[in-house]
Amino acid sequence: MIDAVKIPMSMLPEDGRFGCGPSKIRHKQVKALTEAGYNLLGTSHRQAPVKHVVASIREGLADYFSIPDGWQVALGNGGASAFWEMACASLISRRAAFGVYGSFSGKFATSAAKAPFLEEPVVYKAEYGSCAIPQYTDDVDAYCWAQNETSTGVMAPVQRVPGSVEQGALTLIDATSGAGGLPIDISQTDAYYFSPQKVFGSDGGLWFAILSPDAVKRAEDVEKSAELDGARRWVPPFLSLTQALANSRKDQTLNTPAIGTLVLMDEQVRWLNEHGGLEWAQARCAKSANILYTWAEKSDYATPFVTDASLRSNVVVTIDLDDSIKASAVVSALRDNGIVDTSGYRKLGRNQLRIGVFPSVKPSDVEALTYCIDYVVEHLQ
Repeated sequence: MIDAVKIPMSMLPEDGRFGCGPSKIRHKQVKALTEAGYNLLGTSHRQAPVKHVVASIREGLADYFSIPDGWQVALGNGGASAFWEMACASLISRRAAFGVYGSFSGKFATSAAKAPFLEEPVVYKAEYGSCAIPQYTDDVDAYCWAQNETSTGVMAPVQRVPGSVEQGALTLIDATSGAGGLPIDISQTDAYYFSPQKVFGSDGGLWFAILSPDAVKRAEDVEKSAELDGARRWVPPFLSLTQALANSRKDQTLNTPAIGTLVLMDEQVRWLNEHGGLEWAQARCAKSANILYTWAEKSDYATPFVTDASLRSNVVVTIDLDDSIKASAVVSALRDNGIVDTSGYRKLGRNQLRIGVFPSVKPSDVEALTYCIDYVVEHLQ
């Protein structure tokens, strides 16, 4: 049995626990949450105090993403997984084309395939670690893919499929683990949707979406057609994008949200905008990611999982380890020293580390992490 590896304190990341450590922004968020406990928690989400928080988030996101005139920031309950079902109910008219190159990009396609009122989707598939953007396809009305495949660390380009606008098709982008940390031109999308628990440092349970005028009209048309006599389609209130929009415009959600999630989200959006917005955040993430990829390329036991450098994510970095070194042992030793959230994606089943380098993580802490990994590997051997 290998003795526990004790990493010298001088080598550990400055903020202590890596990944979700007590960074300055986390302290600020917790303080805001504590204050909310006295004057906000327990308040109805339809009352002014909570609506002011939602309004602040919507305005902050509009500024952060420099959204074009006519685009709207919407939110609702259930997270990005719920938005997949909402898109099937309210945004895909008949048939969609999907890019599938990992666990999460595949889930939306699966939802569309199971929807009884939609035609079988067209799926463009690539091996994990690579990328597949849907190509122009006749008879589809939506093109869907993930900007960042969380399970594999692949970063995909976001640009409308040539000819898609002319055919009246929407572009729906799952941005859950990438939104806020990767470059994006919102005008290239019709629905840019995400959950707040990654770059935006909040808790799960909500979805946010930036919607184009075409997406809004599509939802209205689809839901009107669902009300016609003999229609096969059913749009339940919880999956109605028009209802979500109507509530969002009033700075509220259809159902009761977790107030704490809104408070954390608001603080993070403010913090990001105060530090320079999206341009600052994506540069910080890219710097941290580059530290890890450069370290892995120089290492004699680590290798970037994504071989095409242009597809390597700047927010979720995946690193394969040599078979002689068990990633599980490295992760366990790091955890024993207070460094958490370095496990690979379980369903991928590779001997690898997966590290989130979101804006709240300092690049200097990412560099310290590489020293800690080297130290652990040396002493495990």
